Amino acid sequence: MSADNGAMVQGRGSVSPVVVIGALFFIFGFVTWLNGPLITFVKLAFDLDDVNAFLVPMAFYLSYFFLALPSSWILRRTGMKRGMALGLFVMAIGALLFGQFATMRVYPGALTGLFVIGAGLSLLQTASNPYISILGPIDAAAQRIAVMGICNKAAGILAPLLLGALVLHGIGDLADRVAAADADGKQALLNQFAAQIHLPYLVMAGILALLAVWILRSPLPEISAVDANSESPAGANRQSAESILAFPHLWLGVLCLFLYVGVEVMAGDAIGTYGRGFDIPLDRTIYFTSGTLFAMLIGYIVGFIVIPRYISQERYLGFSAVLGAAFSIAAYVTSGYASVAFVAALGFANAMMWPAIFPLAIRGLGRYTELGSAFLIMGIAGGAVIPQVFAHLKVQHDFQAVFLALMLPCYLYIFYYAMRGYRTGVRA
Repeated sequence: MSADNGAMVQGRGSVSPVVVIGALFFIFGFVTWLNGPLITFVKLAFDLDDVNAFLVPMAFYLSYFFLALPSSWILRRTGMKRGMALGLFVMAIGALLFGQFATMRVYPGALTGLFVIGAGLSLLQTASNPYISILGPIDAAAQRIAVMGICNKAAGILAPLLLGALVLHGIGDLADRVAAADADGKQALLNQFAAQIHLPYLVMAGILALLAVWILRSPLPEISAVDANSESPAGANRQSAESILAFPHLWLGVLCLFLYVGVEVMAGDAIGTYGRGFDIPLDRTIYFTSGTLFAMLIGYIVGFIVIPRYISQERYLGFSAVLGAAFSIAAYVTSGYASVAFVAALGFANAMMWPAIFPLAIRGLGRYTELGSAFLIMGIAGGAVIPQVFAHLKVQHDFQAVFLALMLPCYLYIFYYAMRGYRTGVRA
C-alpha cells in the first residue's frame, strides 16, 4: 500500500482509532512521568542515596531493552489490538507489585514492579507507535504523533501533581522529622510514609485492567504494516530487502532515540535532583517535573501547528536539537531557579523529537516495520543509562558540568541524524 492508500486508511474512519490511541498515550504519560517524583519518594521511604534512588528510572526503562523484541513476536501472534490490551494487563500486575512491595519497604520488589510496568509499556509502545505512524501518510506522522504527545504530556503534568498531593505533601517537614528521630521512631515514620503509596497504585491497577477490556471492545482496525509502510522515501524497492540490516537509517535512528530518551528523562525525571544541587527545598523540587512537561506540552502544540505545513519533520528535529544544546549551555552558565528553568525549557526542545525520529527511522521498512519498531523501543533504555551515569558522576564532579557533558553530545548527534543520518543508505 502506498502513501496514498495509507491516507485511505486514515480517511475510512481514523477519528475513533486516534481517540483510542490518544487515551493510551495519556496512560503512557501518566505512568512514565511518575518516575520523577518516585525518585524522591523512594529516596526517603527506603533511606537511599541518589545513585540507588536513580535505580527507579533504570529498572523502568531497562525493561524496554529486554522486552521490546519479545513484544514484536507477541504482536505478530496477537495483532496490535489484542497486544495493546495485553500490555495494559501486564501494567496492572506491575502496579499491584510496586504498591505492595513499596508499602512493605522491600526495594528490590518495588523495582521489580516498576520493571513489570515497563514491560507492559514496551508492548503497548511497540504496537501503538508504528500504528499511529502508518495510520495515515508517513510524511505527516509527526503531526499525528504530536497529538499523541499532547495527551501524553497532559497526563505527565497531572501525574507529579497528583502524587505530590496524595503521597508527597509535606515531605520536606517529614524528612526533617525522620532525621531528628531515634531508630525506632525513624522506622515508624518511614513505614507510615511508604504505606501512603499503596492505595494510589491499587486504584491505578484497577483502571489499567478496565482499560484493557475497553481496548478489546474498541473499534480499532487492524492495519498491516507490510502494506501501509512499504514505500521507501526515496523510491527504492525496500520490500526486496533480505534483512533488516539493509536499513542503516533505522540503526542510526535507534541510537538517536536512545540518546533522545536519555536527555528527555534527564530534563524530566532528574530535574528534581538537579534542583536539590542548589539547595532548593524538597517541597518545591517535587513539582519541577511538571514544569518540564508543561514546556513539552507547548512544544507539541507548536509542532502540531507547523509540521508539515510550514516545516518538514526532519528540519524541525534539527531545530529542536540546536535549541536543546543552547538550553543546556544556558543551564550551565546560570544557577538556582534560572538554571532549573532552562532545564525545564528543554521540555520544549525535546517535545517533537520522538514524533520526528520514530517515523523517519521506520520509513520504508515494509515487512520489517514491527521488528524495526521493536529495536527503536529498545532504544528507550537510554532513559535508564544516561540518568544513572549522571547520578554516579555528580558524586565526584560538579553536577552542572556533568549535566552539560552528558546533554551536549546527545543533542549534537540528534542534529546529525536530522540533517543526514535519516537518509543514510537510501538511494536517491
